Amino acid sequence: MARKKCEHGRERSRCKECGGSSICEHGRRRSNCKDCGGGGICEHGRRRTLCKDCGGSGICEHGQQRSNCKDCGGSSICEHGRRRSRCKDCGGSGLCEHGRQRSNCKDCGGGGICEHGRQRNRCKDCGGSGICEHGRRRSRCKDCGGGGPVIFLEATEVEEFDGEEDPDEWLPTVQARVVGRPRGGKRKR
Repeated sequence: MARKKCEHGRERSRCKECGGSSICEHGRRRSNCKDCGGGGICEHGRRRTLCKDCGGSGICEHGQQRSNCKDCGGSSICEHGRRRSRCKDCGGSGLCEHGRQRSNCKDCGGGGICEHGRQRNRCKDCGGSGICEHGRRRSRCKDCGGGGPVIFLEATEVEEFDGEEDPDEWLPTVQARVVGRPRGGKRKR
């Protein structure tokens, strides 16, 4: 049986504009609305299929979302081992004509870019979620508990004590060099 499509090209019961029966008063799918107590929400307040604590069917044996797990060969992973939507070699749908992530491309006017031309979550003027009450990036604010980038240093003593100085006043000369930086990559959400 074919499902009826509305004038917006969606299934009628799931269309917000048409007031579909599957849409709740909060504008969400009724089954996935926390506020309405939808059946798709577990006791932990998460989507039932994606809850690790409930053993959701969307979670694989590695504790990852099944579709995004490289080890399980998830459907969102391409032959190059990357997210299909972000793979340049596969022509990912999440990439724009400039080869950037579509939502963060200034030239394309991506949804992640605010009216000031900055990433929306990092814009102070827009009150971005990545900015703390002190006006700093939340992840780097020491007052808020953000660690910020860590740089590992190796110290090497250059000048040795030759016995002629007063031992209580002598300070060794130390040379420092960077031996490691934190690994790049994005934080998991």
